[in-house]
Amino acid sequence: MDLLKGKVAIVTGGSRDIGATVSIKLAQSGAKVCINFLNNRKAAEDVLSVIKNAGGTAIITQGDVTKSADVSKIVDECRLAFGETIDILVNVAGGLMGRKLLQDIDEDFWDAVINVNLKSTFLVIKAVVPNMTNGGTIVNFSSQAARDGGGFGAMAYSTAKGGVLTFTKGLAKELGPKGIRVNCVSPGMINTTFHNTFTKDEVRKNVAASTPLKREGEASEIADLVLYLASSNSSFITGASIEINGGTYFV
Repeated sequence: MDLLKGKVAIVTGGSRDIGATVSIKLAQSGAKVCINFLNNRKAAEDVLSVIKNAGGTAIITQGDVTKSADVSKIVDECRLAFGETIDILVNVAGGLMGRKLLQDIDEDFWDAVINVNLKSTFLVIKAVVPNMTNGGTIVNFSSQAARDGGGFGAMAYSTAKGGVLTFTKGLAKELGPKGIRVNCVSPGMINTTFHNTFTKDEVRKNVAASTPLKREGEASEIADLVLYLASSNSSFITGASIEINGGTYFV
């Protein structure tokens, strides 16, 4: 419970699936959590209730992390609630937005996928870093798709997530001298509404069957990894992309 005691964390996309589980896990470990959501206030309020009912501390903050004005509002609301220093940032917000082949990708779709996955990560980090001090940690979300090009029709998504991976490495070099660590997690097939929406059941079953561990991952397993990277237990790890995919892809 005390691993993150006194720390302040922002979790983008913190109201559902992996983001919700990460928000709860950080709060369980003592952090004061700012749960960002875009549209689903009810989902954010449900996560907030879970945290508060367990004795944790959190707020919810609405905002579109692809827009700099919204990002500034999110950061300001977190600082107003919990003080000037933000110790932990977890950039979960992102999404596939649809499976399209090159011939079907127009400029608007391309920009939307890049914005929600890569631009959002840039905007939030740029806004948060001035409020971080020595010991601050940033955990970004890439994907196995960044390594292997993604599944059928996921080229725009895999490109964006590849950008997140590279951005993470560059930031680690730039921010390391300030005592700020930057890492990312790269999940494979995880049991979430993401795959409920965008991946056929047959494909999911085939991927699980071909995985050395013979199953999909769970959001709780991703949250455990995020907690490790956000805490001082990983104090000599920065610039890393940790693959968490049950053995379907090795770096």
